[in-house]
Amino acid sequence: MSTFPSGEQWTLRSGRQEATVVEVGGGLRTYTLDGVDVLAGYAADEVCLSGRGQVLMPWPNRIRDGRYGFAGVDHQLAITEVPLSNSNHGLVRWLPWQLHWHSDDWSALTVRTRLHPSPGWDWTLDLSVNYVLDDDGLTVSAHAANVGDVPAPFGYGAHPYIALGETRLADVVLTVPAEREVLVDDQMIPTGTAPVRTEMDFRAGRALGGTSLDTAYTDLERTGRDGAWEVVVGGLATGDVTVWGGVGLDWAQVFTAKGADSGVDGTRGIAVEPMSCPSNAFNSGDGLVVLEPGQSWSAAWGIAPAALG
Repeated sequence: MSTFPSGEQWTLRSGRQEATVVEVGGGLRTYTLDGVDVLAGYAADEVCLSGRGQVLMPWPNRIRDGRYGFAGVDHQLAITEVPLSNSNHGLVRWLPWQLHWHSDDWSALTVRTRLHPSPGWDWTLDLSVNYVLDDDGLTVSAHAANVGDVPAPFGYGAHPYIALGETRLADVVLTVPAEREVLVDDQMIPTGTAPVRTEMDFRAGRALGGTSLDTAYTDLERTGRDGAWEVVVGGLATGDVTVWGGVGLDWAQVFTAKGADSGVDGTRGIAVEPMSCPSNAFNSGDGLVVLEPGQSWSAAWGIAPAALG
């Protein structure tokens, strides 16, 4: 019996599309169209690299020094981003998730896990993610429910990387319909937001050139279906790819370092991360969701390859 580092592998198929969801972290390991990578994922025999396709709960991005206060109680989390002394990307990236449901044709499935209290985290949440492949591409719906008896802080994010294939990073045409960007300090913790600076402004769509991004955007124009915002990674030989975010996901982080033309661990890609809140929301309160006992939260995002049409 073979055991993969990411645990069980659950494969979705619909027409020309295929995606792999994994037990460890409940995230996406692959997404392909006609056998060509849409996502820059990782191999079955590898440990997940650079957060590729991972689920980020109960917070996305960073918490400064792993410290925060909630309901009058101070908390200290483990430091998982040692160089910057932050707690990064939540608590479920390496937890086992269970297959809860799948459609008869395996074009859709739901995975779930229960997040129990641990050092720095005092609450119990039931978490699930639903993945669907259809004529529109890949749709991901995340759900969280507070099954404890006291209010709980919560945030969500996802970490897909759009594969660049043979396209040079400088030639990628990026469209980000955002009015504001998040400014950060040397610990990558937000100091506030500001109108997008010229070098960070991709509203009209333009080639990246020499611009490097590890930037969160907000005040996103919602012109997509059902009021979604749409970030487009374009100029690719295989066609443009749109990442969209629905209601409740008001922030998008764009990270380009893993799209470099050489020296990248794994498949080259640009991360476009739908988020319900920015970095350090447990301290700033920006976009923070407070789940009352018995209350739930949900939001959807997705990936739409132009070549699918």
